[in-house]
Amino acid sequence: MAEAVFHAPKRKRRVYEHYESPLPIPFGQNCGPKKDFRMFRAEMINNNVIVRNAEDIGHLYGKGYFGKGILSRSRPNFTISDPKLVAKYKDMKTNMPIITSKKYQRSVEWATKLMQRQALDESTVHRILEDYTKPLEHLYIKRNEDIPLPHEPNSNIVSKTEAAMDKETLSVMNEDSGESDDIEDPSKPSGCLQEGSGHDPLTANGSDEHVLEVTAALPQIYCGKQDVLLPQGGTPDSSQQAGLCSRERGPDDEYVLVEEVVCCDAREDAPNEELAQEKRLICRRNPYRIFEYLQLSLEEAFFLVYALGCLSIYYEKEPLTIVKLWKVFTLVQPTFRTTYMAYHYFRSKGWVPKVGLKYGTDLLLYRKGPPFYHASYSVIIELVDDHFEGHLRRPFSWKSLATLSRVSVNVSKELMLCYLIKPSAMTDKEMESPECMKKIKVQEVILSRWVSSRERSDQDEL
Repeated sequence: MAEAVFHAPKRKRRVYEHYESPLPIPFGQNCGPKKDFRMFRAEMINNNVIVRNAEDIGHLYGKGYFGKGILSRSRPNFTISDPKLVAKYKDMKTNMPIITSKKYQRSVEWATKLMQRQALDESTVHRILEDYTKPLEHLYIKRNEDIPLPHEPNSNIVSKTEAAMDKETLSVMNEDSGESDDIEDPSKPSGCLQEGSGHDPLTANGSDEHVLEVTAALPQIYCGKQDVLLPQGGTPDSSQQAGLCSRERGPDDEYVLVEEVVCCDAREDAPNEELAQEKRLICRRNPYRIFEYLQLSLEEAFFLVYALGCLSIYYEKEPLTIVKLWKVFTLVQPTFRTTYMAYHYFRSKGWVPKVGLKYGTDLLLYRKGPPFYHASYSVIIELVDDHFEGHLRRPFSWKSLATLSRVSVNVSKELMLCYLIKPSAMTDKEMESPECMKKIKVQEVILSRWVSSRERSDQDEL
């Protein structure tokens, strides 16, 4: 058998991120980075592990590249802002989304259809939405090129500045009744406005301002499955009959700036009061809010719980123990034990494993992370006994193995066969606990395609 030759990972040409150190491992009170350690929270929903909190999402993905955004290719940086409008109004100091009038009307239509499916009559739906989506009280922000601009809105997951919130108890007549939510104080400025560096962005007048608002936000109501506008019964005022479903991430999408065409006087001394149309940004409430969560694979979730001890996974508000997670994940994904053992092994060696489904393998191994390097290895995982016998997950023929090898070579990756060797005496009872990994050995085999012409040239040189 030929000895494997190590090939250096291929660095990407364009890198837009800075590498952050991975999550710290606590070693105790006096001998480790205990002060930098924090616990994250995730939920088990429909056999998927979801992280909702925006700060937790930033830490988990930024320090180790765990999971992916459900609305993004990898990093959870989804935004409803229109890129062209963001570039057009780049000198405006705000972190509220800027969208077109057409996209806003689409959100209104989605909210209308959802409320109609809840057996609300058309007049009630129209009255609630008309009151909820009306333009809000005017405040102005001047364009000031001298003030340094914040980072691009697309890279922000949550607003860095939030207004102070007064806590009031809101009883909600649904499955989560009795919980308290935060309600904004009308006398305080909205958390959607970003503070300037030593300059007051709020002015009373000006010729080049754009309309923004500061007003009391409606109650935040949790509706379970969808983040949309829902009616709230028992309140006479129609403006208080709706609430936006929210998660733990802040009010950055509750208000949006909509570019609309408004009519204004062309000239003050015009005899016929000629009207001209111009586009202005008008602040409105978003009736159908779309949030992005971080979805963790079962292997990533269990590694954070078992190996790093920095994640708690809840199911129906109850935390799941390590043994319970091991059993539940095995029921959800029958091959979980095998794939997790390999994931744990490669993570411990400093690789960043990701799902290799798009290349027909179990794992892809990245150095540092997907933003910096292309994957170096495509990994196939098999669990065998001491005699390399057992029920293979993917029994290959020579034809299928040559096909997979050719695919890996064409995408500049090496095909690796990872054999997890368990003792022949190990029982199924022992496999029901993650402690069984202590008895598992790992053997890596790198498969290279034999090219006759290259072999002949090597022999001629010798």
